[in-house]
Amino acid sequence: MDGVTDLPYRHIYKKYGNPAVMYTEFASVEGLCRGAAQLLKDFLYDETQRPIVAQIYGTTPKFFRQMATVLCELGFDGVDINMGCPAKNVAHSGAGAALIKTPDLAQEIVRETKAGVEDWLQGIAVSDLPDITTEIAKIVQTRHDALPQAYQEKRAIPVSVKTRVGYDKPVISDWIPRLLELAPACIALHGRTLRQQYSGLADWERIGEAVELASGTNTLMLGNGDVDSLATAHERITTYKLDGVLIGRASFGNPYIFKEAVSVDDPSLFSIAIEHAQLFEDTYQQNDHYAFLPMRKNLGWYVRSIPNAKEVRAELFQANSGEQVRTILTRYGLV
Repeated sequence: MDGVTDLPYRHIYKKYGNPAVMYTEFASVEGLCRGAAQLLKDFLYDETQRPIVAQIYGTTPKFFRQMATVLCELGFDGVDINMGCPAKNVAHSGAGAALIKTPDLAQEIVRETKAGVEDWLQGIAVSDLPDITTEIAKIVQTRHDALPQAYQEKRAIPVSVKTRVGYDKPVISDWIPRLLELAPACIALHGRTLRQQYSGLADWERIGEAVELASGTNTLMLGNGDVDSLATAHERITTYKLDGVLIGRASFGNPYIFKEAVSVDDPSLFSIAIEHAQLFEDTYQQNDHYAFLPMRKNLGWYVRSIPNAKEVRAELFQANSGEQVRTILTRYGLV
């Protein structure tokens, strides 16, 4: 989730929730192939987070091909193409969920992304790519050299697609078969159209239709939308014969949503909030444009269920370090 699932978030959620797979935030292939090295921050991860899938978006097939090679060299376990984001700045450029309206382009993007993985297997390195700057190539090479040996080896990684049931109306019978023609490893389907954004209810019957269309193929089908608990996740999987579901917004401030049960030995959410804040600080504070601000929304989610949440949140939204977070939560008797 853009602006949420950065390295610290994923580390904490893997440690305390252990979801089966996680995606990075998405990054623009156009931005990276035009030299925006700062976008590589979205592809930071640590070994605890595997399997970890890198998520990209855009509209330029040749850039998807090159970025697939970059992501292979960075050691990711998969490449996910975002064809579901409803944000105006993404969709208005023709990317994200807007690709539902241009299925020929969407197919070409999947085709080229898979070709980029094949390029990596055939010996093409990031330094060989025409639109990748020397600066980015050096950063990628440095990260590659720091990987465990097993992840430095050439290996085929799967290409998946994350999308929605339609643009302004559901188009499952037209859209899903077009994706299946390219045999992606997985399709994760959100049960809302782009026009709905995140309003209304996810249409799981449409997701069920997509599962039927994929029956007999090798493409895994994941459902997404309004999954508010692990129990709901299991119910959706069983009812709609899915291979799994994604849990997104319901995880905010609650890594335990991925666990069957919370034990008495598990730390409180408030203790986790302090650890999360400190990890955020340790991860990014050496950056030239470091700010604690992006961490604050997470702090608000961690305390939202307490009676005086508004008061505590107001103070947390002024915090600028992990130590300040600890001080505030201690003063309120939460840790």
